[in-house]
Amino acid sequence: MSFSIGVLGVGQFGGQFAHLFKLHPGVSAVYAVDELPERALAAREQWSLDGTMASFDELLASDVDAVAIFTQRWTHGPLVERALRAGKHVYSAVPMAVSEEEIERIISAVRETKLVYMMGETSYYNPATVFARTQQEAGKFGRIFYTEGDYVHDMDLGFYEAYQYSGGDRWKETASYPPMLYPTHAIGGVLGAVPGHAVSVSCIGVKDHRNDGVFDKDVSMFANDFSNATALFEMNDGGAMRTNEMRRVGYPSHIRESRFRYFGTEASFEQLATTTLWQDKQGVTDVSDQVETKPTMSPDDPSLAGVAPELRDAFISGLAPVHEPARLPQEFLGAPNGHEGSHQFLVDDFVTAVNKNQLPPVNAWVAARYTLPGIVAHQSALRGGERLPIRDFGDAPAM
Repeated sequence: MSFSIGVLGVGQFGGQFAHLFKLHPGVSAVYAVDELPERALAAREQWSLDGTMASFDELLASDVDAVAIFTQRWTHGPLVERALRAGKHVYSAVPMAVSEEEIERIISAVRETKLVYMMGETSYYNPATVFARTQQEAGKFGRIFYTEGDYVHDMDLGFYEAYQYSGGDRWKETASYPPMLYPTHAIGGVLGAVPGHAVSVSCIGVKDHRNDGVFDKDVSMFANDFSNATALFEMNDGGAMRTNEMRRVGYPSHIRESRFRYFGTEASFEQLATTTLWQDKQGVTDVSDQVETKPTMSPDDPSLAGVAPELRDAFISGLAPVHEPARLPQEFLGAPNGHEGSHQFLVDDFVTAVNKNQLPPVNAWVAARYTLPGIVAHQSALRGGERLPIRDFGDAPAM
């Protein structure tokens, strides 16, 4: 079986994913859609796509079977709902949405249409998450009672250029996007290994002091001046999860921007920028080599010419020893694979879910558990750290 897909937003990441969809044997045709027609034409030429469409409306009116959305992060919710209601399967970049109401509408649309929805959370396939998930399933942690997930990416390391690329002349208005509204790289890496969900949160937001017009309430379209935020979540099993979202931090985010820690009654796992440790009551084992990816292409590859040098590691990482390359299509061999080896797995899981009419790993209900805690955490930060409850939409029903 195979299906056709239109990729909405074929910029830096969208173009890379359009290429992988084109390579996948489960996809029959790939179309580029972008608000900048020249960008869609360039993607079609570069990746030998099957065509372009002039607008999202044209894509929804077409007989294309699925949509992949790579637009600005605060636009995803309404676009996803429209695509589902138009009868399209949907792959969406993170985050799922920026409000509880948008999340609820997406889940209702998935339930009513019975179409496939998948959020493209890279941390679910992060080598550290894969390693911890394997240990958890084998019962080696015992009871996991405390976890940490950090997304640590300094604005100076490529984010200024990325926002300028996507935001145009008014990029500073969008570069102030609240850190906790982009929580899935931190939360997804924890919940991708540990079953459960957050039920309440207290969060502290740190106001920015750079004074360069970014994270300035008078400039920000989000009225946001938090550049860093730390949240402590109560879990449904009585445990605790802490996450950090940092945009002003002295840390080599180009080496590892997402990192995780899991503490259980029998063993623990801790990750820093270049070191990863497995610890139990007998001793410590360095497992860094098991979660280290090997680049599949040069950071100087011509296809990355428009990407800031500090961001190129996110486009070129290969697989780690803990990954399972045998499950990927042969056509992906040697193809680009970014965000610590996740891109190829993301595409393959979505294609498999559509062609087999099954739930993908990060389906709408899982995506809600990765996304909504951050939305509520931001509200907590705005209220001085007040502890707030987090709604749970439950488990996904069988398809």
